[in-house]
Amino acid sequence: MNEQERVKTVEKFVCSVLKDDRTGHDLEHVFRVRRLSLYLAVREGGNREIIELSALLHDCADPKLVSSEEEAYKRIDELLRACEVPTNDVNHIIHIIKTVSFKGGNEESPTTIEGKIVQDADRLDAIGAIGIARAFTYGGAKGHVLFKEDEMPRTAMTEDEYRHNPSSVIGHFYEKLLLLKGKMNTKKAVELATDRHRFMRAFLEKFKEEWNGTNEDANS
Repeated sequence: MNEQERVKTVEKFVCSVLKDDRTGHDLEHVFRVRRLSLYLAVREGGNREIIELSALLHDCADPKLVSSEEEAYKRIDELLRACEVPTNDVNHIIHIIKTVSFKGGNEESPTTIEGKIVQDADRLDAIGAIGIARAFTYGGAKGHVLFKEDEMPRTAMTEDEYRHNPSSVIGHFYEKLLLLKGKMNTKKAVELATDRHRFMRAFLEKFKEEWNGTNEDANS
């Protein structure tokens, strides 16, 4: 099986796993992460095929989305081997998938340029205008509170606390999204994150003005 055939086979698998997602971890998110990953790869280097396959599969074992991580990783392993991906590359891709997610600050850092690129791409899609839209999509799907005025951002969480004791949607910006600019791995991702971070800051300032009724329209 050649590279193009492998990519097409993996795309079909990802579609079968995520086609019904309504939390912002849908196929369009996956395809944006792939585009960002390949864009970063042109500038940062790395094995293009490993980057592309990892980007496509990065959410297919996410505990927020699957009932069993162990079973999900088994399916991914079987898929890649059926696609005739070399064993070392299979292990590399699975390692990237395991390190890509934010886990309340408890995540393992990727050790290869391929892993750093995919993690950066996933994090870039969590911030800026798209990130704002995805945060409210996820919060709405999970029934999270919009905003709590007395909520204090948690600065230290276990992965279990992060997964099972969610903050409000606005609180999520302070506990995760505003931290991501400082967690980028590659130079180009830092550049892209800076603009997206600035946009989120402006949005939050405007949100709080309108929440408190202090915007100009409310006073006119």
